[in-house]
Amino acid sequence: MKDRLTEELLAMRAAQEIRPGDYCNLGIGLPQLCASHVPAGAIVQSENGALGYGPLVGPDDVEKMDLDFIDAGGSFFTPAPGMAFFDMSTSFTMIRSGRLMSFLGGLQVSEKGDLAIHSLSDTDEFPQIGGSMDLAWGAKRLVILMTHNTSDGKSKVVKELTLPVSARKCVDLIITDLAVIEVTSGGLALMECTPGWTSEEIQEQTEAPLKVADDVKEMEF
Repeated sequence: MKDRLTEELLAMRAAQEIRPGDYCNLGIGLPQLCASHVPAGAIVQSENGALGYGPLVGPDDVEKMDLDFIDAGGSFFTPAPGMAFFDMSTSFTMIRSGRLMSFLGGLQVSEKGDLAIHSLSDTDEFPQIGGSMDLAWGAKRLVILMTHNTSDGKSKVVKELTLPVSARKCVDLIITDLAVIEVTSGGLALMECTPGWTSEEIQEQTEAPLKVADDVKEMEF
């Protein structure tokens, strides 16, 4: 079995999409990990009302954990100069403004860029939609981070959603543990492959058809 990206490597690759001067919301799950890899000069926002915070606190740094410094997914973060806190109403005004990049986890993305981020299942940790619809609809640019396949091997990059729709035609870029895929008006374009994987092998793991970019390359970190 070939190796796929670890969660940390996936977050590192996703953080490369952030540039100095960008303002970006980091959603619950894999996107939270990007906080530790954001470049200098970029500003991160959390749905529960924090802006401009620093890297996450590692599991071994218990003494640095402060109950006042927790993101929307319950991870502790480090303070940073200029960091601000505000109420949820202000936070969602920012989220709906079209000025933030959004980094969200996903359960399914269709070839049209439709997004499913909740399942309504009682067995899921986050079964309800939460703020994901606002984060998807209001984003300046939307990047989805997720595993390429479910635990039973089904593709999460699909022709049509089978899970409840969070938002239609909203996704700009998909980053999985196998690939970087751009959503275009002509379908899905395979831009980068995980080291050790070929475009043919990635297509075999993907329900939706992929157009291989002329300059497709191996991911770098």
